[in-house]
Amino acid sequence: MIKMETKTAYMIIIGIIIIGFVIGAYFYAQMPPMTASHWNAARDVDGYLPKIFILILMPGISIILLLLFISIPRIDPLKHNIKKFRKYFDEFIIVIMLFLLYLQILTIVWGLGYRFHLVQFLSPSFAVLFYYAGVLTENARQNWFIGIRTPWTLSSKVVWDRTNKLGGKLFKICGIIALLGIVFPHYIIAFIIVPIIVSVVYAFVYSYYEYKKKK
Repeated sequence: MIKMETKTAYMIIIGIIIIGFVIGAYFYAQMPPMTASHWNAARDVDGYLPKIFILILMPGISIILLLLFISIPRIDPLKHNIKKFRKYFDEFIIVIMLFLLYLQILTIVWGLGYRFHLVQFLSPSFAVLFYYAGVLTENARQNWFIGIRTPWTLSSKVVWDRTNKLGGKLFKICGIIALLGIVFPHYIIAFIIVPIIVSVVYAFVYSYYEYKKKK
């Protein structure tokens, strides 16, 4: 039985996906035949795709992710634990869908001839995504798909709780650091990627030492 809160979240998610398709259809005639699809570290466009792919790519990815997220609570051996933080999981899905919609809008605006630093404009959305990933991680209960999953967190509930509480705080800090990309666009990749890599590695090592200490 799906809870009312989850049904509402699904309705919001489907609405976001429909908006993506509607926006793509509306701007289809105004877009050039080949549209920028990838930017390198120097902010130069180094990849193009036919406009039809650009306009349906993000909504299409959103549908695939939605199907994946619907499956996870059904196939996880510890699905009963996912129910305990399902609210945060559903909200995180909404955040991801909004992130993809925002990316689609930026790509369309670029295709219409407006020029800007794409990743700089993405910094706030990365900040929100990382921060809410921290919220989800902090509240995640032991399961096989969501949160910081290592051999040691999956072997011990205590290690899981300690590691994911720490990881959640680290991801929130990563979200705050990502905002610096707005002010320092030349170092934006470092502000977005480096803190996440450091946080994941630190949490992985932390879980191992917590497990050894517990033993």
